[in-house]
Amino acid sequence: MVVRFNPAKRLWRYNFLLAGALVTLVALAGLGVGDARAQIPPGGTPSAITSVERTAPAQVAVTDKDREFMQLAIDKMRQAGVVDKTGGPFGAVVVLDGKVISVAGNSVMKDKDPTAHAEVNAIREACRKLGTYDLSGAVLYSSCECCPLCYAAAYWARVGKIFYAASWSDYSDVFDDAKLSKDICKPYDQRQLAPQQILQSEAQKVWQEFKKMPDGARY
Repeated sequence: MVVRFNPAKRLWRYNFLLAGALVTLVALAGLGVGDARAQIPPGGTPSAITSVERTAPAQVAVTDKDREFMQLAIDKMRQAGVVDKTGGPFGAVVVLDGKVISVAGNSVMKDKDPTAHAEVNAIREACRKLGTYDLSGAVLYSSCECCPLCYAAAYWARVGKIFYAASWSDYSDVFDDAKLSKDICKPYDQRQLAPQQILQSEAQKVWQEFKKMPDGARY
C-alpha cells in the first residue's frame, strides 16, 4: 500500500536542506534529532513504505556505551584529518541495536568528492551493509556538529538520534558551517547561490505523471 505525503510533507521534501539549517536551533533549544520509524523491512520495496511522522525525542542520558561509540568517531576523526589526511578531521559511527554498523572518516580530498563527509560516508556504508536506505532506529555519532549536508543525509536516512562532540565554534576559523546554515535560511534571492526557478510547468508534468504511478518510489 502506498500512502502519499500530505502537503506539509511535500513542503519538507521541497525544502529538505532547511532541516540542516535547524541544527543550530536544535542545539540551542536542547532538542534531539527528529525520530523516524518507517514501516518497511530492510531491503523492502518503495511501494511498501507508509508516510512517517517525526517527533523530536527528549534528551537522553548519556551512557558509557555512547562515550565508547563517540570515541570511535573521534579516533576516526584523527585518522582522517591528521594521520591519513584524506580530508578534514571528521569521523562518524552508525550504531543500530547497540552494534557498530559503520565507521567512516572524511574523504573529500582523497575521493575528490565534496560530499564525502564523514557522516555521509558512514551512512552510505551502513546502508550498503544492511541492504536498505532506511536506518530507522540507528544512532549517528559524529565527532563534530553536523553541517546541513550531513544533517539532511541523516534525516533522509531516518536516523533516530545524533550525538556530536566538537561544536561548530570549535573550528569556525577553518570550516564555517554556521555561515552555510545561515545562508540556507535566507530568501532565495539573498542566498549565495541565488536559486532561481525556471521551467516549473515542465517539471510539474513529470510530477503529475509520477503521482499516477502505483509503483512510484516513496522514501
